[in-house]
Amino acid sequence: MRLITLALAALLLLIQYPLWLGKGGWLTVADLESQVAATRAKTEQLKARNAKLESEVRDLKDGLGAVEERARYELGMIKSNEIFVQVLRKDEKPAVMMTEPPPPPATKVKKDGRKD
Repeated sequence: MRLITLALAALLLLIQYPLWLGKGGWLTVADLESQVAATRAKTEQLKARNAKLESEVRDLKDGLGAVEERARYELGMIKSNEIFVQVLRKDEKPAVMMTEPPPPPATKVKKDGRKD
């Protein structure tokens, strides 16, 4: 009787081995599911990045607003007849201007010789 019990236990262990550790076993399936979840998360991140880039490209192709915004913030450019005001903190240095400031307005001289 004892021999039959040991043989059945051994067979049970042999049957359980592929279920847990085999090619389609639970451990392999759990590992593959975690890889699929990580890949899906990465794919979602890449889709969001692609959508952002596509939106930016479409905006650059269609409108001048994005070009103007980039010129203002990245290059420090201003439009003509526009006043540039920069507020600095105590330890901050002023930004470098990429555009030349407009010439000062000409002063008018009245007939009596005084400047206006």
